[in-house]
Amino acid sequence: MLPLDVVQKRWIEDRLEQVFHRWGYHRIITPTVETMDTLMAGGAIERVEVIELQLGQAGAQRLGLRPELTASIARAAVTRLRTVTYPQRLYYNANVFRRSAKGSQGDQQEYHQAGIELLGASGLMADAEAVLLLADCLGALNLTDVKLVLGEAALTYSLLLPFPATMRETVRRDIAALDRVALETIALPDNLRSLALQLMDLRGTPEEVFAKLAEFDLDAAQWAIVQNLKALIELLETERGQGIAMPSMVLDLSLIRPFDYYTGVVFEVVGCAQRQVLGQGGRYDDLLAVYDTRHDLRAEGHEHKGFPGIGFVLNTEQLHQALLPSGQLPKETPPSDWLIVPKDEAAAAAALAYAQKARQPGPSAQNTLSQNTVRVEMSLDLTQSMDEVRAIARKRNIARIAWISAEGLPDIEIVH
Repeated sequence: MLPLDVVQKRWIEDRLEQVFHRWGYHRIITPTVETMDTLMAGGAIERVEVIELQLGQAGAQRLGLRPELTASIARAAVTRLRTVTYPQRLYYNANVFRRSAKGSQGDQQEYHQAGIELLGASGLMADAEAVLLLADCLGALNLTDVKLVLGEAALTYSLLLPFPATMRETVRRDIAALDRVALETIALPDNLRSLALQLMDLRGTPEEVFAKLAEFDLDAAQWAIVQNLKALIELLETERGQGIAMPSMVLDLSLIRPFDYYTGVVFEVVGCAQRQVLGQGGRYDDLLAVYDTRHDLRAEGHEHKGFPGIGFVLNTEQLHQALLPSGQLPKETPPSDWLIVPKDEAAAAAALAYAQKARQPGPSAQNTLSQNTVRVEMSLDLTQSMDEVRAIARKRNIARIAWISAEGLPDIEIVH
């Protein structure tokens, strides 16, 4: 990333971080390198996606670069956060690494993400908080041309149970890819092929999808999930216009996230213009137990067996691409406030001292954020004429020049 790319990325991250803080979330930093056991726990990801490290000694523990953050945070929660009160609200801003699907040298394998994990909370209110926080993030970035796609992993997985175990993963993969041709030609009895096509079509407005679900022979557990999903959608719709700009909502029960650890509500944010997934998330109530089966929140007075969690991630690169046409992102790197120029070689020491004094914040600015930093550059070429120095200052949008004498006295010149 070149300096302007970094400035624009920081613009996005700063606004997301402000939202996370307003909702009571605290930053967590997890290792870039984890054991393969941690990264593969619970079948969360495909091994082929992990970039492994070659340690070079026999019997060494297998290590890999993190392909996502949730598994690492889950491990940290059950091993390092035993004594804290729950729920825990954590956020991250980090890079992740995934092996390129094409495998060629020029393909991107490092990505930047920002996201949250809400640990130790289950039920309607926790699910609503995660989705509403995501909507608030989109609002902070003024992203309006987006859709929120909502699904339910537990319900979708249960609807796949009639398929033979040997074919279930194939059907699931084809549904996730919306591959109608593959489903129409798959080697299944007619009734199961018809069911697979029905499952792929379970998307649209919530009213449309709930009407289609009424045609299924659902058991009591499945109907309970449907009722919980209805309650969540009603609550989200109630909050629309109450300070949070909720994007338009699509209910999609064919939505299957690529990670296997989701156990409840799942969701994606899709940019309509770019047709890109800007963010995704969901509930994962079984993942944390993978790292420590002894940890059970019921022992701490909670009703939930095990260790519930829900979270989401926003993809910084995709957000950057979606925001570029809007004109909101900074169009240049911040210019310096001062250019300090020694009048001659004898003034070099005095100019260096003056520049250092100019960089120091005043007493009232000691605890302010970096945007209040005074940017000070030194002129390093003592052979340049005054006109050459002025031309450089204008070209670089520097506000002022301080010409420093050997006695340390400045002559201030306003450039911009």
